[in-house]
Amino acid sequence: MGKRQRRNHSSGFKAKVALAALREDKTLSELSSQFDVHPNQISDWKRQLQDKAPGVFGGKEEEKEKEPDIVRMQAKIGQLTLENDFLEAALIKAGMLSAKR
Repeated sequence: MGKRQRRNHSSGFKAKVALAALREDKTLSELSSQFDVHPNQISDWKRQLQDKAPGVFGGKEEEKEKEPDIVRMQAKIGQLTLENDFLEAALIKAGMLSAKR
């Protein structure tokens, strides 16, 4: 008996199987036979669906808020660099800093 070739299932198929598992009108064994997928795989897809379900109803906005604002940070870096250069030039001119830096 040879090994079964690895299969890649579409996200739609995974969702269909996971939703069927969530309905709980059939056992994992029955679903496994119906969809020709291992019961552990069905359990994994069901768990993934349950974990990610809250994101369907606004999770992307919450994730966006947690992401750093790159444009704002780059602008701040530019501002700080300009201020540092200005202050360095002023200190050199005042003789409080050597120009060899």
